[in-house]
Order: sequence, then structure tokens, then C-alpha cells
Amino acid sequence: MTQDDAQGVLFPAEPDGRRSTASTGRAVWSDAMRGVDDTLGARIGRAGDWRKDYVDLVVAHTAAATRTPAAAVQVARQGLASLGDRMRFERDGAVTSVRDAIADGKELLHPLTVHGEGERVRELVLPYRGQALSGDALRRQLDAWVERGTVEASCAAALHRVLDEPGWLDLSDRAFALLGAGAEMGPLQPLSQWGAHVVAVDVAKPRVWDRVVATARKGAGTLTAPETRPGHPGVDLLTETPEVGAFLRSAADGLPLTIGSYAYADGARHVQVVHASDALVELLLRARPGTGYAELATPTDAFAVPLEVVEDSRRRWSSRGWRAPAQVPARLVARGALYAPAYGTVVEREDGSRVGIADVLVPQQGPSYTLAKRVQRWWATAAQADGHLVSANVAPATRTRSVTKNRLLAAAYTGAGRFGVEVFAPETSRVLMAALLVHDLRAGTPAPAHPDDLFAAQAAHGGLWRVAYNPRSVLGIAAVLGLPGALRGR
Repeated sequence: MTQDDAQGVLFPAEPDGRRSTASTGRAVWSDAMRGVDDTLGARIGRAGDWRKDYVDLVVAHTAAATRTPAAAVQVARQGLASLGDRMRFERDGAVTSVRDAIADGKELLHPLTVHGEGERVRELVLPYRGQALSGDALRRQLDAWVERGTVEASCAAALHRVLDEPGWLDLSDRAFALLGAGAEMGPLQPLSQWGAHVVAVDVAKPRVWDRVVATARKGAGTLTAPETRPGHPGVDLLTETPEVGAFLRSAADGLPLTIGSYAYADGARHVQVVHASDALVELLLRARPGTGYAELATPTDAFAVPLEVVEDSRRRWSSRGWRAPAQVPARLVARGALYAPAYGTVVEREDGSRVGIADVLVPQQGPSYTLAKRVQRWWATAAQADGHLVSANVAPATRTRSVTKNRLLAAAYTGAGRFGVEVFAPETSRVLMAALLVHDLRAGTPAPAHPDDLFAAQAAHGGLWRVAYNPRSVLGIAAVLGLPGALRGR
């Protein structure tokens, strides 16, 4: 698609017709800081090479936003407003905001319905390294992860409670609208096995829908999907956003709905997909009272984390033993860029508490990926501040196709275990994160005192928050160590 015939959700066009993703992203991050840290906002606005500069600026952005609860909410709302004011919906020569386009959506899509033929799964069963863990075996694994620092204790506690309340897994009383239903990290499979009504939205590709429909048939719930004509399920979130909105207004009517944002695309297109998804989220939060919001936060971002996590990381740094002197030459040659300690930034909040900024940003994923994932976090923050039920948990590093097609990341994931990081298989992450979603919906946990604590609680970061090193400082080393294994795994 050329810029001349582009349609749907798009970055704004500049006077010369170009659509600069870098300038838009830089402006959104800058606008989000307005009135919170204007000096930092100005620094972001002046950044000359955004792809090179964004990592340090996003870390500083995270630190500034977490100083007060009000600042966290203000930054979230301003960032969302900035992106919403800039992104456009273009169709047949008409240009408008995405929100306005969705408000005028017509009911042109038709429902495909698939009924599950399987028996409902009645207990939490976690696929893990060739085993199906349940009951006491799963409890022991959860405790072992906490001991190793793979997941936070609050994550294990939430999953223990799901084990204690098997009736929570009967989801026949709930509906879930999954944007990006076929995503590897999405909860389609477990939700279907637990009897939910899933409204599935994904691209109109036969290979995607063959998998989605097969999953639904094996499940014990109901699947509804939009199709443009009989036998052709699937829609384009970017070009058919208004029609998707009209479809979702009444889908699974009569059941409490949770809308989950799981759609992914490469590069700048990810921002477009997330913005389209978030416009649909906003629509449903307004149009269907009681609707909840769900998303998965990537572990490769910057987060405000409790001081206990910081201190654990520093203990690990101090306990490197013989490795410490062995790493000195590499650190000297690299001017501290290799084997660097984690948590270079600690922030004192308004209430006197201190938090560390976990800097797990990976430049290879790019600024568009970081903006897209932060926009989802901003939506979670804003929605929770408005009183909506929100499930937003940090998911572990996972060997999804979107990650492993990057050779450096594939090798680094293979070598991550040398540094205390566990990388999960997709089938494990799917069930793990779906079980946390069930916990959040059933437990009705009140909003945290500080909005950023939403992401610190129940985090399944795979160990990235507690390792001794800044993850970026050992990424290349992990890749070298993991390259042979990555090549064998092809």
C-alpha cells in the first residue's frame, strides 16, 4: 500500500506527504510529560536521533511519571490524548480522528458462531517443559519460581488462589472480546477450554482462522467472529475499525464483557494497530457499562518496581564471586557498557517510599514497539482511574514467532538462562497469563494506591527484574552464548 492510496488508521501526513513515525512518537512522549516534567518533555522534543535516543529518555520518562499517583494518571491521559489527536482515519478522501470514525460505524459485519465440542477443563493445568502441571506439582513449581526470582510472590499467590477456587475457571458466565484472537500470547485456547464466550477479532487470513476455529471447536465455550460475507471470517482492524466497533457493541449481548488487546504488527504498524484497538476499547467502556479491560505488559520495557526487588538485584550483584574480577577487563574495554549493574535510577515518591526503575528496554525492538506497549499501559492506568475493572500483568519473555524471527533476540533468549532469566514457551505463557486474568476478574482486587503498582503486582517477568545486571548490558553476551543452541533449535 502506497501513501497515496493508504486507508484506515494512519499516522498523520506532513506537508510533504510523508508520515513520520519517529516525529509522531517523539511528540507523544513529549506531550505526555506536559506539566509533570517540562524540562524532560523539552529534551524529548529536541531529540535528534529518536531511534538512538529513545531508550534513556523513556527510562527518565518512567521515573518522572511515577513520582506521584496524580502524575502517573496525568501522563497516561496526556499521552493518550496526544496520540488520539494526531492519528487519523482516512477513507475515500475523508479524514477524521479514529474516535469519530468509530462513532459513525455501521453494522455491516455478520456473525460466525462456533460451538465448542469438548468437555470443560475444571482445574488449572499448566503445560511446562513437556509436562501438564496441576495440583501440588503446580504449587511446587510456583514456589520454585518465586524462590529463583522468576515471578513475583504476588503472582504465585494469585495463581495459588485460582488453584484454591477451581470454580472460578467456569467462565460460562462471561464473554471476552479478543482483539488479535490468534496471537500466540493471547488467551483464546484456555478461555475456550474454560467455557467462555469469546468474540474473536483477527485478520482475514485462512491460516489464522483455521487455527482459531479449530481451537474453539476443541473448547467448551462459544466463539463469535465477524465476517464480511458467509464463510469468510476476519476483518482488518486498521481499515474496518468503525464496522468492528459496531459489531462489538452487541456481540455476546447479555454477558459481562472484558475486551483484551493482543493484536501485534511489526514496526510502526504496531502503533497503528494498538491505536485502533484502544479506540475500540474506549468505545466499549462507554457503550457497555461494566466492561473490563485486559492487556499483557511486555517485560522488555521500563517499570517502577519495589525497593525489595532492587535490593535483591544488588545482592545478586554482590554475590557474583569469581565472576566479578573476571568481568573487569570486559567492563573496562566497553567503558562500563558490559556487565553493568541494574537499577541505575531509584526514585523517591511523594509519600516517601522509594522505587527502582527496571530498565529492560531492548533497542532491537525499536521505539514503535515501546510506544505501542506503553500506550496499552496508559490505557490500563486511565481505565483503572476511571473505575473500570482492569487486568494488566507483566508477562514473561516468551519464544513467540515475532521475537525469534530476530536472530539476535532468538540467540539471546537461548542464552538468557546463563544470567538467571527463564524464557517461557508460548503454551506456558498463554495459560499462566490467562489464569492471572481469571484471578483479576474473580477476586475483584481494589485499585492500588499508586497506579504504577498495577504492573509491579503479579509480575511474571521471568527474572528480568531481579538479575544482577542491566539486561541490555549482557544482551550481546547472552546472544553469543545462546547462538549454538538457537541454531540447533531451527
